[in-house]
Amino acid sequence: MDKNIPRYNVQLYIYDLSRGMARSLSPIMLGKQLDGIWHTAIVAYGDEFFFGGEGISSCSPGGTMLGPPDTVVELGETEVTEEIFMDYLSSLGETTYRGDRYRLFEHNCNTFTNEVAQFLTGRSIPSYITDLPSEVLSTPFGQILRPILDSIHISPPGGNIINGGRNI
Repeated sequence: MDKNIPRYNVQLYIYDLSRGMARSLSPIMLGKQLDGIWHTAIVAYGDEFFFGGEGISSCSPGGTMLGPPDTVVELGETEVTEEIFMDYLSSLGETTYRGDRYRLFEHNCNTFTNEVAQFLTGRSIPSYITDLPSEVLSTPFGQILRPILDSIHISPPGGNIINGGRNI
């Protein structure tokens, strides 16, 4: 590894959208324990990046209406420059991660952060986060709720849309 190449820290911010309610209500509603309803974001280059119903957005770390994260996971370092990263995000925002492509169970903030984490560090985000949709859908109540939940687009307020959202 060349010591002259700058390296940038990469973190995963994890938020529980249920604010602890999933832990207490999931056994009753789903018949299994869920520790949270996870929203994740990548923090790198001094900003927080996330995907929601408006597309890819950024803000200062902890700067959405969700406030500070419940957990921070150190994903490692990257040699990818900020310029290359922003080009990469712009490309994703015009194709794979446009706002109109958001799907709560199949193509969400966690799908985005997992892909970006692999691009920057070669590491995936924790499986308890990526496995959550299949855990919910494996229950009878999850199947009943699916049509309603499929119509939900989560996009935490407070971010700046990087790619113009749905209109690209």
